[in-house]
Amino acid sequence: MNPLAGLLDQEPVVVTVGAALLADAVESQGAKVERTDWRPPLPGTGEALAVLASDSGTGRANTTALERLLAVRPQLVDVVTAREVIPALEAGTFLHAGPPVTWNECSGPLRGALIGAMRYEGLADSIEQATARGSQLALDPCHHHRAAGPMAGVVSPTMPVAVITDAAGDGVAYATLNEGLGKVLRYGAFSEVVLERLRWMEEVMAPVLGKAIEMSGGIDIRALLAEALHMGDEGHNRNKAGSVLFTKNLAPFIVKATDDAEVASKVISTLGDNALSVLNPVMAACKGMVDVAHNIEGSTVVSVMARNGTDFGIRVSGLGDRWFTAPVAIPQGLYFPGFTADDSSGDIGDSTITETAGIGGFAMASAPAIVTFVSGTPRDALNATLEMYEICYTEHKYFTIPPLDFRGTPTGIDIRKVVETGITPRVNTGIAHKDAGVGQVGAGLVRPPMEMFEEALVAYAEQYGY
Repeated sequence: MNPLAGLLDQEPVVVTVGAALLADAVESQGAKVERTDWRPPLPGTGEALAVLASDSGTGRANTTALERLLAVRPQLVDVVTAREVIPALEAGTFLHAGPPVTWNECSGPLRGALIGAMRYEGLADSIEQATARGSQLALDPCHHHRAAGPMAGVVSPTMPVAVITDAAGDGVAYATLNEGLGKVLRYGAFSEVVLERLRWMEEVMAPVLGKAIEMSGGIDIRALLAEALHMGDEGHNRNKAGSVLFTKNLAPFIVKATDDAEVASKVISTLGDNALSVLNPVMAACKGMVDVAHNIEGSTVVSVMARNGTDFGIRVSGLGDRWFTAPVAIPQGLYFPGFTADDSSGDIGDSTITETAGIGGFAMASAPAIVTFVSGTPRDALNATLEMYEICYTEHKYFTIPPLDFRGTPTGIDIRKVVETGITPRVNTGIAHKDAGVGQVGAGLVRPPMEMFEEALVAYAEQYGY
């Protein structure tokens, strides 16, 4: 039988590869086109990719890393003062989001947050005094101390932090409490209103929360996240359902944790009115997950993605504690009235730890409303998640997506796949003003620079003798 028989009796379909120019031309003539988004390996990476793709040892290492990540069951167990659990936080030492940075290299929002933190800690009486003392600070990334900081990510010694432990092991991670939206420290604002809110959180809210969490027996963040993904959240920019669940679980114990009904009411309303109240515990939970997947010999899985407003940085499991960095991009998104992209700081924050752990931008299919930040459609949210499967090593066992027939979220960014496909991770993010002291101006989407993944791949090939 002739295999070509009847071929021309069907509507022809043109399959195009690579540049869109040919596809657009054929489509304009009324033909049906199937576009294939394929790209050749980037210059200087082809040989390394060829060797690594066939190396079974890399596959075994990645399997080990991801099995460890998926086994973590993060529990919120306490709220304590940062210096109690992070020994490095002596007076004059501050943690920040992203890879290492000096005072002179600090972006506007990070510098603003440091100014506010200095005033909060009593190290400066004025903005001018804080600015003059900035170069004397000891700065270190949150990620060096089992912590994750949203946006500017500043953690100072007396700030309260949420404590996450692994119910299945001995891992631990930390994050500050979420202040809400707008003019807040994590977006670089440092007015008296900001400082008063921080002091209230330290003196009133944190002790009540700590006691309430203890009375509750702890909050299972993995279970909460799994449920929230089925309720329209993606775990990063959209946490409305998760924050409601978080408040619901804690409210009865908050009432019991204090004899002051007014205090209990204010703590509950502060959590309930903040659509991001659960974000910080989620970030710490994700940090706890990816930390156990770090330092796995031979693994090509990304174990950290973080930004400080100046540089975007990644760490790779099999390459130890080395940072690979490149200049940050400007997020694309929806701006508050009166602001535009010209007002935006460079991409900033440790909240990309959520994408690193398989949620956030990787779970956009669960949260179609998130695409309103970029004037998209629900189909765009589905496509975003489908694209992320192309660069991930596995799928999550516990975080599933209803619109994709409960398929697990793409998990475990593989530097080989990123470089091979030319696809970089999708990140959902807030947008801070470029100047210190202003605060949040919007929210949107961003992608990390490809250069970091290329550099990491070459370093991997060199380290492992390819």
